[in-house]
Amino acid sequence: MRYKNIVEGIFVKRLNRFIAKVFIDGKSEEVHVKNTGRCQELFIEGVKVYLEKSDNPNRKTRYSLIGIYKGDVLVNIDSQVPNQVIYEALIAGEIREIGQVSHASREVTYGTSRFDIYYEKGLEKGFIEVKGVTLEEAGLALFPDAPTIRGTKHINELVKGMKEGYKNYVCFLIQIEHIHSFRPHHERDRAFADSLYQAIDTGLGVLVYNSKLGRDTIELGGSGLLLNQTYK
Repeated sequence: MRYKNIVEGIFVKRLNRFIAKVFIDGKSEEVHVKNTGRCQELFIEGVKVYLEKSDNPNRKTRYSLIGIYKGDVLVNIDSQVPNQVIYEALIAGEIREIGQVSHASREVTYGTSRFDIYYEKGLEKGFIEVKGVTLEEAGLALFPDAPTIRGTKHINELVKGMKEGYKNYVCFLIQIEHIHSFRPHHERDRAFADSLYQAIDTGLGVLVYNSKLGRDTIELGGSGLLLNQTYK
């Protein structure tokens, strides 16, 4: 996926979940933050950021914050883009655990949940729920960075669907390059981690992929590793 009208800026501070202050060309701007997660390890005063300039003259904020540097590592923080990246990769047959599908559609309701992707492959059919991952510690990617009741609900609904014949997956797209491993962040959300591990034991498919990032691009990278470890 490619963004349009990308500019550089310097991060100042986050004002609330949706708005941050950024210097662009030496001028202070209030910009939209395309991620409602905590991202505390990323939002550091003085770091370089990338923003997409809106072409809508009636929008309250002229820019959206989509990328931020953590040291010399670029992190894409756009929480809307993982769904698009995985959908495009699925259509292109690049999700090797699934292969080439015969049909795919987005934002499909099942039960009381709306899943990101529905797919068909011959007689096989299923749902894919996509989670973007921006939290990293020494090369280890972790999800979530804050408790997610909605995420746990999605896992439980995916398991329910499997009992009715669907081949379901949860996909974690790590919005960083060169990550060597991944696991659920049970220190932040034990309920989500427990639900995920239990779902794996019952056959839920887990996809973990890195991203290839550029100044104005994000694409599917290499597969990562789910650390299916025990904990107390």
